[in-house]
Amino acid sequence: MAKIFPFRAVRYDPRNVALSQVVTQPYDKISPEMQDRYYSASPYNLVRIILGKTQTGDDDRDNVYTRAAESLAQWRRNGILLPDEEPSVYLYTQTFRVRGDAEEKTVERRGFIALGQLEDYENGVVFRHEQTLSKPKADRLNLLRATETHCGQIFMLYSDPAGEVEAILKPDMPPTSEVTDEYAVVHRLWKISDPATIERVQAKIADKKLIVADGHHRYETALNYRNEQREGNEVDEDAPYERVMMTFVNMDSPGVVILPTHRVVFGLENFRLGDVIRRVRDYFRVEDLGRPTLADAMAGLRKAGVSGTALLALTSNAAFLLRSREGLDHPLLEGLSQRQRALDVVKLHKLILEETLGMSEEDIRQQKHIKYVREASDVLKLLNDGANIAFLMNPVSIEQLREVAFAGEVMPQKSTDFYPKLLSGLTIYAFDTAAQDSEVQIQTVQGSTVGGH
Repeated sequence: MAKIFPFRAVRYDPRNVALSQVVTQPYDKISPEMQDRYYSASPYNLVRIILGKTQTGDDDRDNVYTRAAESLAQWRRNGILLPDEEPSVYLYTQTFRVRGDAEEKTVERRGFIALGQLEDYENGVVFRHEQTLSKPKADRLNLLRATETHCGQIFMLYSDPAGEVEAILKPDMPPTSEVTDEYAVVHRLWKISDPATIERVQAKIADKKLIVADGHHRYETALNYRNEQREGNEVDEDAPYERVMMTFVNMDSPGVVILPTHRVVFGLENFRLGDVIRRVRDYFRVEDLGRPTLADAMAGLRKAGVSGTALLALTSNAAFLLRSREGLDHPLLEGLSQRQRALDVVKLHKLILEETLGMSEEDIRQQKHIKYVREASDVLKLLNDGANIAFLMNPVSIEQLREVAFAGEVMPQKSTDFYPKLLSGLTIYAFDTAAQDSEVQIQTVQGSTVGGH
């Protein structure tokens, strides 16, 4: 049973700071250049909390985590950040253009922000779809210990073909806040505090299964922190650490867009393109494309992907279209379900990265000779800078993701890239605010609010 709850979000006060100067992309999407830009934008930019800069002389008492906690506390004392007056859920829309679409269609993705009860995967309520790494989880756990605050949302998918939840959350007032990010995505937020509306949403979500779309590391960090807090104590499912801030999105809506994440291989000694292509022919039908434009090569990849697995192998001066051979049953695919075998990314990892190029699973997990790249144009830059070879892919479909996740399986890391990302800093979940509300029942909230400050 999926349990969701309203909460008093801590939000930036627009009277004291411009929202566009303080919100950020998720921490794991922030490059060093973006970090510098965020630092310069405002002394109150959220990057100082979620991805602060290390300093010479950092130690156990003064480091990125302690400075994050100090800054957060100071901003709240000074009114830069203020908690909302009543427990609410927050309708959240993102308006954007579908990249790669020749018609440049404008799309809106709708969801809502609320607290979600943390559930172990084995409970069959929350499902993951990707593998995680220990290093990012350790970093996020240190930050959570120091701040007792969630500044970003876990992106959760639920299935609702009839759109019943979205029909409940229809705004009838201007948005509470609105901001356009650096990718020209327009983010809008409405604060919804009406108890009857919230109860209807809770009832509709209760029987849903949830899939983590983005935020696997942060979700598992929240589980680890919850388990730490439970040690030696009686379990209190209403404790603030038993819940995490989530954005819930209907996976059946047209606004759900998944982009591929391409692989660029670098630093391999004795790399010979001819040897690689010859060996790849054991698993794929290979078509030498010569030197097409990137647009033409990507169009060919999309067309080929309609009828099965298709990959685009690129070097700085060559391009090859790889299409899976029918009936391929390689020993490296043994033990994998048909769901897994149907995934382009699994065939790429098992048959090319591991078998053909000799990379181990650990090499791939630790990104020893591989970089994950969203933009095809950035792939070309890396190839021109000396990378060995790149493999461009079509995106995983929402149907494939659903089947893999609900079967309790996982894809390789970076198999999906949901676009656009959820902005960090639109709403903040502070444990101390939740603790103050622990005695307040939602039915005692007075009035109805949709919109407002």
